[in-house]
Amino acid sequence: MKKLTPFNPEDFLILVVDDIRKNLQLLIEILDASGYGTTFAFSGKQALERLEATEPDLILLDLMMPEINGLQVCQRLKENPKTQHIPIIFITASNETNHLVEAFELGAVDYVTKPFKTPELLARVKTHLQLKRTQDELERAYEEMKRIAATDELTGIPNRRSIFKFGKQEFELSQRYNFPFSLLMIDIDKFKTINDTYGHDVGDEALKMMVNITLNCLRKVDYIGRLETEAEALSKQGHLGRLGGEEFVVILPHTDLKGAYIAAQRLREAMTKETLQVEDKTVSITVSIGVATYDSKDKKMDDMLKRADLALFAAKKNGRNRVAIMHNEQLKLSH
Repeated sequence: MKKLTPFNPEDFLILVVDDIRKNLQLLIEILDASGYGTTFAFSGKQALERLEATEPDLILLDLMMPEINGLQVCQRLKENPKTQHIPIIFITASNETNHLVEAFELGAVDYVTKPFKTPELLARVKTHLQLKRTQDELERAYEEMKRIAATDELTGIPNRRSIFKFGKQEFELSQRYNFPFSLLMIDIDKFKTINDTYGHDVGDEALKMMVNITLNCLRKVDYIGRLETEAEALSKQGHLGRLGGEEFVVILPHTDLKGAYIAAQRLREAMTKETLQVEDKTVSITVSIGVATYDSKDKKMDDMLKRADLALFAAKKNGRNRVAIMHNEQLKLSH
């Protein structure tokens, strides 16, 4: 995780909520003098309205207010996913401390008793802003780690573990609801020759070019027999992942054998139209593709993967730059 920047009050916005104007004015003067950005509300209702238009980093909330009191405001904010992460410090009179247990149970992080001391107020505000900032940074770092763990470093697409996880989910949906479901196994033809002849840097570029072409092909939805809604079209969009080396897999939800074959041929033909320019030489790249579709006899996705792998092997054995289909234990080759 990268080092946090120095704490700067000017980076934070604080919402101050109090129905007594003098209290509100004093709190804002103290915060403004320390460099914090401030906004305010005179009631619980106004505070909730203000939060629809702005997102403060912290809320100073008066406990007892007419109509909607501080406890009710706190409860609503903590029930709302958009505001539940905002730390709330209650401002309370000394005779109101019996409500503090409820305040903490609702999600408040701290309280300051009136009449408050300025150094104490500022220290509590700074402490909870720093805690919030650190928590946010940890969450961002965690999300980035998850993204890295699920992504192939070179191409930026899902790695083997990630694409298989997605594929297994789609396979289980097909088992449960008998949805059509297909997958493509793709291999770049003579990839070792490319690496040996031009170097691994060119080989990496070939992999990235293949990924870009495939992703572009997968974004083109086939309309066979009827018009589809946008939701239906998106549900059929393929998902590409790298298995390792020059092997890739495409998961095709809600796609039957005919649709998978069309997608495979479109990809194969698109690859033949693109080239890599290496100094004064032009490098042509082709792919072989094995196609398999879900069968009610399949017990797990591995059964489909084995058929797609057999079809891929046949495509490469019979001349490469081909699409091969393995369906009902029957092999069909095409060019």
